[in-house]
Amino acid sequence: MHKSNIHRPLVFHSVLWILAFVVLIFVFTKGKRPVRIDYLYTISFLILISIPVCLNFYVLMPRFLKQERYLNYVIAFILNASIFGYIIFRFFQPLIDSLFPSYFFISYLTHNNLIIVVTIFLVSSTLMKLAEDWFYFNASENKSLKFKNQQIETQLFALRSQINPHFLFNSLNVIYALALDKKSSITNAIVELSDILRYVIYDSDTERVQLKDEILLLKNFIAFQNYRLETPHKTELNIDVENETFEIYPMLLLPLLENSYKHGTISGTDTAPIKIKLQQKGTKFLFHISNPILHTQNQLKNKHSGIGLENLRNNLKLVYPNRHTFEIETNDDIFKVKLELQTDVE
Repeated sequence: MHKSNIHRPLVFHSVLWILAFVVLIFVFTKGKRPVRIDYLYTISFLILISIPVCLNFYVLMPRFLKQERYLNYVIAFILNASIFGYIIFRFFQPLIDSLFPSYFFISYLTHNNLIIVVTIFLVSSTLMKLAEDWFYFNASENKSLKFKNQQIETQLFALRSQINPHFLFNSLNVIYALALDKKSSITNAIVELSDILRYVIYDSDTERVQLKDEILLLKNFIAFQNYRLETPHKTELNIDVENETFEIYPMLLLPLLENSYKHGTISGTDTAPIKIKLQQKGTKFLFHISNPILHTQNQLKNKHSGIGLENLRNNLKLVYPNRHTFEIETNDDIFKVKLELQTDVE
């Protein structure tokens, strides 16, 4: 990622010292029209006071203030102001007299006033530096967050583009099986498949969908799978939803149901049912699904970690970071998946 340089020290120092020059020359001349000697005095004063200012900017603030060592910073700040206030009081007047012997300089400030001016100048410049650093930090954070969001959107798009063909491939296998058996229900199956695909490809192309739409998708998929199975009602769907308009990320549940049908059912065989528990209350959402493990020759060696489950894992890490639980468990020839989400709003 190419980053523009938001942090511009030259611009900051130009603004700081020009503003300081304008303010000080007004203070030194007490609002009167400045003459050449006033300009020389003010510029010389700024050159000398730039030493404690830069010491504060590039030594004291990074070492103490930004490390949250506040007491150390206050002590160092007071010492910095006091020492350089004393140096300016003792040596500034003789210095400019020797540098500009043709001018007769009169000190504009007493010792006490000079300490006050130096302290005010250091405090004001510190606040300006903190404001500049804050602006730079926020601008950098915003750019970083924007870049990360673009990365997440790109990854999610890639994952969805894998899910849709994967689902379509499995669904076409069902249609193909019906066609081979020359079943009359193939027409209805195609219509139901088109409804499912409409949701998968178009309606789910959004950041969030309502829970009722995902539940309807599950029911349609179960109905569609009944065309493949000669013994229907192999799925027990237990729904306990407090708010049907509760929003979740789309296409989280279908890969789990699809995986259960793929590995937990065989056409014409009386097997244990697929069991689904879907629950939503407040900001919590639970989806538990289990299916029997069928040992068939056409299953892959790692038969429960297909592309659908891997995509789901990746999606959860992106859209529910640190706010989800995804557990897979196998025991007594039963494959179980537990998905729990914690959302920000109901």
